[in-house]
Amino acid sequence: MCTAATYKTKDFYMGRTLDYEFSYGEQITITPRNYEFDFRFAGKIKSHYALIGMAFVAGGYPLYYDAVNEKGLGMAGLNFVGNAAYEEALPEDETEVSQVAQFEFIPWILTQCATVAEAREKLAAMRLTGTAFSEQLPTAQLHWIIADKDSCIVVESMKDGLHVYDNPVGVLTNNPPFPGQMFALNNYAGVSRKQPESTFAGVLQLDAYSRGMGGMGIPGDLSSQSRFVKVAFTKLNSISGEEEGESVSQFFHILGSVDQQRGCCEVTEGKYEITIYTSCCNTAKGIYYYTTYDNHQITAVDMHAENLDSDQLICYPLLSKGEVRWQNK
Repeated sequence: MCTAATYKTKDFYMGRTLDYEFSYGEQITITPRNYEFDFRFAGKIKSHYALIGMAFVAGGYPLYYDAVNEKGLGMAGLNFVGNAAYEEALPEDETEVSQVAQFEFIPWILTQCATVAEAREKLAAMRLTGTAFSEQLPTAQLHWIIADKDSCIVVESMKDGLHVYDNPVGVLTNNPPFPGQMFALNNYAGVSRKQPESTFAGVLQLDAYSRGMGGMGIPGDLSSQSRFVKVAFTKLNSISGEEEGESVSQFFHILGSVDQQRGCCEVTEGKYEITIYTSCCNTAKGIYYYTTYDNHQITAVDMHAENLDSDQLICYPLLSKGEVRWQNK
C-alpha cells in the first residue's frame, strides 16, 4: 500500500510512501535526455526530457515507481488491486491511438510532457495495455497521480475504460477508486484544526479536557481510505515557511502522519507491511529527497549535478542504514 501527496510553498513538491513487506532493490535513478527508450508499441524515443525518481532497474531498463522530469511534471503509481484493468494489445494496423504498456506508462508521459495539460492530450489518444515487462515481472495493478505546480489529476484504467479525474486535494492512496476516496471526505466535514466546541447536545456541558484536540475524529488506522483522509487533512492544514529546509521537513511530516510500523499491518503469516521509503521531490529544482524505514536522515540526489545529456542511466542505491549523531561522545 502507498500514499502520494503534493505540497506547494515557494516551490512545488511531490512525493510518496512505498509501503510493502519487502524491497525489490529499488534505487534513485536518473534517466538522462539521450537514454533511448524503446517502447513496446510506440517506437523509440532517442531524445527527451530527463527524469529522476525511484525505480527498479531490470536489464538496464528503469521501472519507475515515481519520478519527476526536468520540466517539473511528476507522476507516481500506487497499488490499485482488484480495480485496475487494462486493454489487450492490438496489432498496429487496428488502432489509431498510441498503445502503451502499463510498466512504461510513467516514462512515456514524463519523457514527452512538460505539464498536466500536455499529459491530458496524450491520455486522450492512448490505450493502456496489460503487457507484462517479462515473465518474472508480471503486470502490476496500479493507478497514477500526475501533477505539476498548477494542477493535479488521477488516472485509473478499469473494466469500463480509462478515467481521468481532477484531484483538488493533491493526495492519492489505493482503494477505493478515486471518486470514492474523495466522497469519504464528506464524513469529516465537521473536523477542525481548532479545539472542539461542545455541540453534542444542549443539555450537556462537554469540555475540551486537554490541549491537542484539534482534528478530533480523523481516522488513525492504516487502511487506504483512512490514510487518504488523514493525509488530506494534514496536508491541507499544514503551515510552513517557504525556505527549502522548512518545506521539505514539512512534507516529510505530512507523509509521516501515515507511516507504517513493522508489526502493525500483517499482510500474510509473519509478513508485515512497512514504509520502505518516503520520497519528496522539489519539482522545480530536480532534487529527490528520501528517507527509509531504518534511516530517518533525509538524503538527497540532485539531477542537475549529473550529465543530463548522457545516454546511460545514473543510479544511487538507497542509504538504508541510519546513524546516530552523538552530541557528547
